[in-house]
Amino acid sequence: MGLRKTKGTSPARRFLVRVSTDDLTRRKPYKPLTVGLISSGGRNNQGRVTVRHRGAGHKRTYRFIDFKRDKFNVPAKVISVEYDPNRSCRTALLEYEDGEKRYILHPDGLRVGDTVLSGEACEFKIGNSLQLRSIPEGSMIHNVELRRGQGGRLARSAGSYAELMVKEGELAQLRMPSGEIRIVPLDCMATIGQVGNIDHSNISLGGAGASRHLGIRPTVRGVAMNACDHPHGGGRGKSKGHRHPQSPWGQPAKGFKTRKRKWSDKLILKRRPHKHEA
Repeated sequence: MGLRKTKGTSPARRFLVRVSTDDLTRRKPYKPLTVGLISSGGRNNQGRVTVRHRGAGHKRTYRFIDFKRDKFNVPAKVISVEYDPNRSCRTALLEYEDGEKRYILHPDGLRVGDTVLSGEACEFKIGNSLQLRSIPEGSMIHNVELRRGQGGRLARSAGSYAELMVKEGELAQLRMPSGEIRIVPLDCMATIGQVGNIDHSNISLGGAGASRHLGIRPTVRGVAMNACDHPHGGGRGKSKGHRHPQSPWGQPAKGFKTRKRKWSDKLILKRRPHKHEA
């Protein structure tokens, strides 16, 4: 896997950078594990826009992913590595010895023909899913549960991983991809390795058409609007009206904390560093 640059035959393709698809299996998704998605266009059940700059885009088929990995002690063979339009990483299709098939997140280094296993006492190998108590300290893991049996919640995007730092009693300390240090119970499941498609963060869409293909609509700057449409709008020439950066509804856009209290806040030992601290 690597990056591919195209010839500059047009202004858009001059800056286009894609991820190589040589590692993908040329096959259609496994139909029993898929369902069609209906585009919401950023609107809620009342038809009001709750997320701006979304709409149109290509049709997507959703793949049901096995985040729980709860088929214990049954070997599974990787029969394909596939593209998934709903997430940044690839997916791997597993076929278990009893004939059942499931999709999982594709770890970096897992290839077609490899065998994976999930359980409390399985081998420490890329793609295997174990409890945190069975994983050595310093290991790279992904798809980590927050509660036992909940299914993976942490480190699921392309190229991400968490580092198992310390085990104390019935708790483990994990360093998250953001630098945050979080406590997770030792009986939670995690998958060995780093999520694949590591070069996803280095791609360049090249032009506006690629963004529209992904369902991302244009964004208009606030200073280009009228005063009735945005706090930065109006005035003669380029001016924000001596106002700090804020949203159309007046909420500060830089440095203002919007996170609400969550039950898992007490499990955070150290917050992620700010950009100027990193």
